[in-house]
Amino acid sequence: MILGIDVGGSGVKGAPVDIVAGTLTQERQRIPTPQPASIKALVATVAEVAGLFPGADRIGITFPGVVVAGVVRTAANVDMSWIGAPAADLFGEAIGAPVVVLNDADAAGVAEMEFGTGKGQPGTTLMLTFGTGIGSALFRDGRLVPNTELGHLELHGHDAERRASDRAREVENLDWKQWAHRVEAYLRHVEYLLQPDLIIIGGGVSKKADRFLPHVDIRTRVVPAALQNNAGIIGAAIAAQ
Repeated sequence: MILGIDVGGSGVKGAPVDIVAGTLTQERQRIPTPQPASIKALVATVAEVAGLFPGADRIGITFPGVVVAGVVRTAANVDMSWIGAPAADLFGEAIGAPVVVLNDADAAGVAEMEFGTGKGQPGTTLMLTFGTGIGSALFRDGRLVPNTELGHLELHGHDAERRASDRAREVENLDWKQWAHRVEAYLRHVEYLLQPDLIIIGGGVSKKADRFLPHVDIRTRVVPAALQNNAGIIGAAIAAQ
């Protein structure tokens, strides 16, 4: 059994994955992300989710920040004490099994390129996940360029995710059309910088794409993620393989 666990700013989700079919083999379980998401508290929560699926042979875990060789380099949406922390070692020790840790958006992108709307897509593909922040995964002819963190590009004097994330929509009580205008401004910015052939919108808002994507008008083709909010779990399992 291969287990995927997706650590987000608001929830830690996990499920076993069939990596041949790209589907969950059991119902997804979710536990709220502790606030603050300190090392001790978050490690305990991830171990709790893993404990709901005993017997996993391999475990992949996503993290909302840059991860290099299992070590966290940035932590915008969890406690800053995570910077420099050996996440793979910490999670593995708590769970009692070796784990693979990677950036959450990279994991979602890998899954979407393998089983979703990015499958077989040539050229430059950009996966953007809108949630607590904005995650990004960049691909060239299907090959991942890891840890891009394009949600932190400057937009109107602020981190883009502070204006255009789903959290910003909720905090500022924006309707979908108002939020779509902010998303469009952000997408135009990354379009200018990268000239992608395809942009895939993931995260929790992907299942509500019909509410905002009709109000987004840019040159690049923009589509919702086929795997929606399960992409991170599936991508984590693929990494564990």
